[in-house]
Amino acid sequence: MTPTDSHLRETDPAVAEAIAGEERRQENNLEMIASENHVSEAVMEAQGSVMTNKYAEGYPGERYYGGCEHMDTVENLAIDRAKELYGADHINVQPHSGTQANMGVYFATLEPGDRILSLDLNHGGHLSHGHHVNFSGQLYEVEQYGVDPETGYIDYDALAEQAAEFDPDMIVSGSSAYPREFEWDRLATVADEVDAYHLADIAHITGLVAAGVHSSPVDHADFVTGSTHKTIRAGRGGMIMTTDEHAEAVDKAIFPGGQGGPLMHNIAGKAVGFGEALEPEFVEYAERTVSNARTLADVFTDAGIQPVSGGTDKHLLLLDLRDSHPDLTGEEAEEALDDIGITANKNTVPGETRSPFVTSGIRVGTPALTTRGFDANAMETVGELIVERLNNPDDPDVAAEVRDEVDRLCAEFPVYE
Repeated sequence: MTPTDSHLRETDPAVAEAIAGEERRQENNLEMIASENHVSEAVMEAQGSVMTNKYAEGYPGERYYGGCEHMDTVENLAIDRAKELYGADHINVQPHSGTQANMGVYFATLEPGDRILSLDLNHGGHLSHGHHVNFSGQLYEVEQYGVDPETGYIDYDALAEQAAEFDPDMIVSGSSAYPREFEWDRLATVADEVDAYHLADIAHITGLVAAGVHSSPVDHADFVTGSTHKTIRAGRGGMIMTTDEHAEAVDKAIFPGGQGGPLMHNIAGKAVGFGEALEPEFVEYAERTVSNARTLADVFTDAGIQPVSGGTDKHLLLLDLRDSHPDLTGEEAEEALDDIGITANKNTVPGETRSPFVTSGIRVGTPALTTRGFDANAMETVGELIVERLNNPDDPDVAAEVRDEVDRLCAEFPVYE
């Protein structure tokens, strides 16, 4: 995909070289940021198509511009394929991101000052669920629930007690770094008891839910939001799923409420990726993504590095380094791994005492490596390399040995042939 002989190389070599450099980085590094993946050439082709030239404000059949017949075709394909994957009554595929999908739901249902109960960011939540630096924490009154410090699992009895006392207008479930499945039915029961909406944000697990390897919240939540580029490997952006009852309010909240023209090239990529996810091979991919994460959990546990909650049900692990590596911060761990070609990210952990810019943990994920074809044996090797590097973060000889092994794995499992 490198633009060696492309128009871009001729007209803007600086940008062309940056793109080529990023392609080399992805090919020659192990991408383990849990929210990242490698899309197919077909998805990239759709996203780089002439669809980017067209304004298509409105919705299929009800556009504010002429010449949108092909835009309608692509958007309807994305919607219909998503409905087949998730079984929702109504799906809006226009949000530019998962955060803007959440914003659309808030705008459709809440007034400024209304109350939201959501998972604490340090316990695996997300900025758009009410953190004070985000619009959601500035427009609404927010309380946050957490995980049991002993088990690392959400304490649903405590959540129910908190909801009864706080009386929220909306309960938000979903996470960016919680490694266990949510109990959607219990959350729905709590929301019903306090007469609150239930928003389930499946940004990280859209692909796992689509494949049936993770339970679906569609029958347990008033609204389901998600990203379309993480475990689902479609065009970059977001989507909202809801019932027919809330369809009109959601659509108006996205356009004209929060966005103008949709990014039709991204919606084309969403349609292509959703189509790929309907193939039987995608179920195998999703199953392997989870099994690879569990393989990593076993390697880390055997090495004395404790995953939060003791393991994972998903595509990611949150590693708490405080017991095994008390002098190593998450920031230092991220840098040490990056030096030898493994890309992960520092992350806060439950009971965090360090700054979010420093942290006491790291988050690792398996979606991108699984896309490259990594199996259990290769993933076990990756886990051992991570352990070796974390145990010797300042040893250049260890760094060189691990980097050589990373290079071998990258050559064995190329991103794009």
